[in-house]
Amino acid sequence: MSEVLFVCVRNAGRSQMAAALLNRAGQGKVSARSAGSDPGDDIHDEVKVAMREIGIDLDHESPKAITDEAVRAAEVVVTMGCGDACPVYPGKRYLDWELPDPAGKPIEEVRQIRDEISARVEALVEELTVTAP
Repeated sequence: MSEVLFVCVRNAGRSQMAAALLNRAGQGKVSARSAGSDPGDDIHDEVKVAMREIGIDLDHESPKAITDEAVRAAEVVVTMGCGDACPVYPGKRYLDWELPDPAGKPIEEVRQIRDEISARVEALVEELTVTAP
């Protein structure tokens, strides 16, 4: 099974949404974890609301610090605005998704960020689960 690690600074918005969306879309074929280079105290309330609207509950999740183990375990590392704070390992595949930080944004903007992440996650899952004929 492929594993994807989503990393942003606070691990309180984008990376949490991406991991939850990928775990749902991956249907047991692809899994995800998320982490932050400087984790916050809690997931942003507006992110929890936007995710609840599509049937994903993040109330029991919490921001986590990035670890060497998590990076080493991942086939793909997707960064989301953590810049030079994200560790880089030779041989790992890195993607950088430039997305606005949902912190403090109105729910309409958080929904747009969520939907953009969802579209990118769907494409990534499709890519990782395609098998040769």
